[in-house]
Amino acid sequence: MNRGDIINDLRVIEPHEHGILREQISAGALATLEGLQQAGYRACLVGGAVRDLLLGVAPKDFDVATDADPQAVVEVFGRKARLIGRRFQIVHVRFGRDIVEVSTFRADPGASDPDADTRELDDAGRVLRDNVFGSIAEDARRRDFAINGLYYDIADDCVYDYVGGMDDVAACRLRLIGDADVRYREDPVRMIRAVRIAAKLDLAIDEPAMPPAALVPLLADVPAARMFDEILKLLMNPAGPKVYAMLRRYGLLTPLFDQTVAVLDSPTGAASEALIEQAIANTAARIEADRPVTPAFIFAALLWPAVRERAAELEREGTPPAPALASAQSQVVGHQIQRVAIPKRFSIPMREIWQLQPRFHRRRGKQALRLIAHPRFRAAYDFLLLRAAVGEVDTELADWWTTAQDDPSTPTPGSGTGAAPADKRRRRRGGRRRKSVEPA
Repeated sequence: MNRGDIINDLRVIEPHEHGILREQISAGALATLEGLQQAGYRACLVGGAVRDLLLGVAPKDFDVATDADPQAVVEVFGRKARLIGRRFQIVHVRFGRDIVEVSTFRADPGASDPDADTRELDDAGRVLRDNVFGSIAEDARRRDFAINGLYYDIADDCVYDYVGGMDDVAACRLRLIGDADVRYREDPVRMIRAVRIAAKLDLAIDEPAMPPAALVPLLADVPAARMFDEILKLLMNPAGPKVYAMLRRYGLLTPLFDQTVAVLDSPTGAASEALIEQAIANTAARIEADRPVTPAFIFAALLWPAVRERAAELEREGTPPAPALASAQSQVVGHQIQRVAIPKRFSIPMREIWQLQPRFHRRRGKQALRLIAHPRFRAAYDFLLLRAAVGEVDTELADWWTTAQDDPSTPTPGSGTGAAPADKRRRRRGGRRRKSVEPA
């Protein structure tokens, strides 16, 4: 788009008005913007990065939009660039560990003439392919929320606003661009994105942008692999507890974890809800403290209510406890991965956390020491604490294991120490010695 090719409602915010500094932008993003500009293209920082900088939040990612088509971007950056995507073709430009996502300005084909929409849609209205390129103004209008339709132009350091996004920044409001029925059908993930952005930035969701109950089931049709990434964005962040509460409020958790919601909505679901809420709160606190976290723990908490209920059903049908738990895990996880594809690097430790829970009840002899030495002990122990906090197991059990980690000699019930009594060990050894010298 030429500089003069603007629409009447364009607002240009000067550097002294918006306060964004180049030093706040990652080195990789700056190099990408400057590289495209030097090659003769218009290049802007766009979306969440601009939004976050305006709201005083450090962006996690920096995305770039340009009038260069994807192949031209690859030509500018050579081996640093990689063309990806089919539904939305974009380019990843790598600078060391820094990966910058570059997209070409896209058209809003059906804005003026719905019959002219050349995008590929499915029967529900979801966009399957959209690689129709256009102007920056069109690109702004086809974005999801007005607050994400702001462009920081490297050429003059101004912010370009075509959709009233600056007003929403000032009002701390999340407003959808266009009709909710159309925009949420185009990409149902926008419904959970609305919740995530609002919770993260403490924004009020504009009433027309609130996820319509009739469209929530469309989330079940989103590819499971994509939903895994979205779940991490939703719950693996400091705003996770607020995000979870909003997911429940709008019914958005149901198409993602239907087995879990069935338990939570049952008469006995309060304790399970508390366990999940506490797991998410603990994860948020660890992230805030810059301590390591793993998705395996969050998924273990989210799916445990369904696993526990299914295991109890199998036991009532006559299956022994250990096989019942193993079978319940397989059934629940098998169903879940059709909705959210949990990679094995997380599903395996998740299942180990569950499998270790019965072993906490066995504290005699060397069993306690062996369990403490298990590589997944710490995560399983943290999970035990959650269960104790909601009354699923006795707090005495959790307290015993808390002490046992620091004091291997902690007495076990019915014995004086964590190992067999010394006199019994001597008698057994003596008996074996006597047997060994008896004549055949």
